[in-house]
Amino acid sequence: MTMRDTLERLRLLFRVESKPDPRLTRKRRDLLREQLRECASGLGGEVSARVRAASLGDTYLHLDDEGKHEFLRLIALEFGPDPKAVAEAHEAYQAAVGTPRQWDAEAKMRGAMRSARIRILTQFNALSQGVKFLVDLRADLLRFLEKDPELAVLDRELGARLAAWFDVGFLELQRMTWNSPASLLEKLMKYEAVHEIRSWDDLRNRLDSDRRCYAFFHPRMPMEPLIFVEVALTQRLADSVQDLLDEAAPVLDAQRAEAAIFYSISNSQDGLRGVSFGNFLLKRVIDDLKRDYPRLRVFATLSPLPLFRRWLRDNPQELEAAATPAELKAIGAAAGTTMDAAALRQLLAGDEWHRTPAVADSLRAPLLRAGARYLTEVKEQGRLVDPVARFHFGNGARLERLNWLADTSRKGLAQSFGLMVNYRYDPEAIEDNVEAFVREGRIDESPEIKRLRKTAQRATAETR
Repeated sequence: MTMRDTLERLRLLFRVESKPDPRLTRKRRDLLREQLRECASGLGGEVSARVRAASLGDTYLHLDDEGKHEFLRLIALEFGPDPKAVAEAHEAYQAAVGTPRQWDAEAKMRGAMRSARIRILTQFNALSQGVKFLVDLRADLLRFLEKDPELAVLDRELGARLAAWFDVGFLELQRMTWNSPASLLEKLMKYEAVHEIRSWDDLRNRLDSDRRCYAFFHPRMPMEPLIFVEVALTQRLADSVQDLLDEAAPVLDAQRAEAAIFYSISNSQDGLRGVSFGNFLLKRVIDDLKRDYPRLRVFATLSPLPLFRRWLRDNPQELEAAATPAELKAIGAAAGTTMDAAALRQLLAGDEWHRTPAVADSLRAPLLRAGARYLTEVKEQGRLVDPVARFHFGNGARLERLNWLADTSRKGLAQSFGLMVNYRYDPEAIEDNVEAFVREGRIDESPEIKRLRKTAQRATAETR
């Protein structure tokens, strides 16, 4: 049942008037303000609360974007704590510090600081789809927040509440299969954010006997995956996503697999941005796979570098530093032209270079070196630029290997010139790696990555 279905039933039950008009006129705004005040005051019992929630939810869902924006501004700006009450409670607390009255004064100060905004929003919990409604409402809020910073106070409060409601202790891990409900499979196709699922045959291939798909669910959103991971059971560390997605490839006997490759991790709910449970998902999945397939020795990803090409475009000096004079000459010979830094940028601006093996081979070493530097050294505001790298390093992974032309799709070339990376999860080293990364910013790197970084330093010295 959707939120609209729930509201329709409540309208019939409690005779709540439907308001299909998408505009928020001045008259309706005044009425809405009064409804919000009643909601914040908590008048009446459970039935009254559900009627109010149904009415407010119905109003919100029928509004256009302008009306929804105004709805959220009303809550954000007019239903915060009472400054006078907060000041009085703080004064009383300061006076009570060190006396037996201190703890009562502290409780009263906390009560004074509690926002009416949350009292309004949490009334939707009484509805069967109320949690999903609030997740979708925050997705709208995040969109509006990009141009309206005054909504930040509401986002902080709602985001904190959702983080508590979606604590990993409340979540359920489920394996998705071809026999899962069709409505759920359709959502996998819709929410896949890394490698588009092109057809039902494509989806069936991803759910075959040598594949696994796991998702986290919340009990109040049983048919809405929060985040899901797609896994390929293979005999070695994967170096091409096209091979993994090949529908014609033979199916491996899963019991012979020695590697589990996480090739897609997708967050499904925009409204849960900032609520982190991906690390717990991977750990739970690794435990599940180890139990079912004792032969597995390698747990690793095949991940994109989503901002790599943009970084090189915005920092042309990095591209110039990546290729030595000798390599530039070799690239020019392969491309049949005189090659300098400007010509190299022009060559890489197109997407045809990878179709000529000699050109692709000549570009391999400099782009791999640039990729290693990008993943490990390039920071903005004190943190690594690449969001996927931050996620996996923060979860305890090791930077294992960069793979050349591992994704030759249009998206792969547009993101990273086809480069992909293996982040490896060693269950025995995960906690130590997390500690080192969080405390010191130190990254666990394979010998291959360390060699790439050393040769990158030598190449930079040569270009100078």
